[in-house]
Amino acid sequence: MATYADFEGTLTRLLGLDRAPVAVTFCDSEPTGVRKFAGQVPSGCSFWKLAAGGAPFYTVPSDHYNCPIGSYTHNIALPKERENELTEVLGLMAQIGYVKLEEVPQIPRWSKKPAAIVYARLAQTPLPPDVVIVAASARAAMLLTEASIAAGTSSGMTLPRPTCMAIAAAYGKGMTLSLACIGNRVYTDLPDDEIYGMIRGTDLDSVVGALGKIASANDQLTSYHEGRKLKLLRI
Repeated sequence: MATYADFEGTLTRLLGLDRAPVAVTFCDSEPTGVRKFAGQVPSGCSFWKLAAGGAPFYTVPSDHYNCPIGSYTHNIALPKERENELTEVLGLMAQIGYVKLEEVPQIPRWSKKPAAIVYARLAQTPLPPDVVIVAASARAAMLLTEASIAAGTSSGMTLPRPTCMAIAAAYGKGMTLSLACIGNRVYTDLPDDEIYGMIRGTDLDSVVGALGKIASANDQLTSYHEGRKLKLLRI
């Protein structure tokens, strides 16, 4: 039976990943045997970068308060004295033409408030993940999409901003692409030529299993199309 380390290895090799996939698990209570996050970050997605390059840890709702948008998508209510921060940032985004306020109710959200959220690189996850976050090139996102379609686990969605809403979308409907957002790119240092693929944790085995066949098929089709290009291109 494949382990999470096996899944990470296969994803990294076949997709050519530059950073480790990140496992995210929403918990009804604080987990035992996992380090509690100690520190402060400006955004919820900052935890993705920390997890990809370090040891597993978990957060509690207050760790997310600096990120009004991320708190909203994760169903974490801000404390009364900070409730205005969500309204203020949405107001700014609307004022500069980044978002329309009528879009906000359509944003996918986690179904209930978590007591804790565990973040870990996939190979080291201490708990079965709810969602696995893959930072991928356009080619890798193509392969991941084709694999999820082959596995019957694709949501068929490619979402815009905010990036974090894709977590809830993927958990509810299957593998979802996110084009990321400028905030996420700043906070996580995501390269301009990468986006995200979000895999539902329960679909991981089937998606990774299909990925090998899809990657092989693409290699064969590369040779096929290169041959046709040499034979038929006349300019």
